[in-house]
Amino acid sequence: MSTGFYASAQTESVADSSKIVNQEKKHFPRKATIYSAVLPGLGQIYNKKAWKVPLIYGGFVALGYLIDYNNDYFITYRQAYSDIIDDDPNTNSFIDLDVDGVWDFDNPSQVSQFTSRLNTAKETSRRNRDLSIVATIAFYAINIIDATVDAHFFNFDISDDITMKWTPGPVYCANQPYMGVHLSMQF
Repeated sequence: MSTGFYASAQTESVADSSKIVNQEKKHFPRKATIYSAVLPGLGQIYNKKAWKVPLIYGGFVALGYLIDYNNDYFITYRQAYSDIIDDDPNTNSFIDLDVDGVWDFDNPSQVSQFTSRLNTAKETSRRNRDLSIVATIAFYAINIIDATVDAHFFNFDISDDITMKWTPGPVYCANQPYMGVHLSMQF
């Protein structure tokens, strides 16, 4: 018994005439944030803003230099202050700081004044070092914020089509219809 239907495999390939739409990859701000948090500058590379990476690392190098510079002075002044306030005559690193030879360390009033200045210099260099550390942490946070904001604006449409449409229509105030204008702007 035959039904009259015959099924066979298609031997001839027919090209698909439908057009393939090229879809852009989705850009994730969270991914850019994590990348920048793990390795500063990586979020900017993910956002295709690689020109910012040398600026980021230049900032970190400059801030690292400031931390090291101020820490070296802090250690020097701390040691000199410690040496001048102890009673041991063998510890005299503070004499190396008197490069011009203007201080008379046999005069007690000048020693007191020099001690006061050493303490001020020690505290100033410590404060500058700590501020440099805080600035480095803030710069790190700015790096992360920059990557996040750039990622949010990655697919933002910047086109020349800025149109404003207005149509007359009713405006309701206290459940009373009044004649008014509806204004819509498209950016």
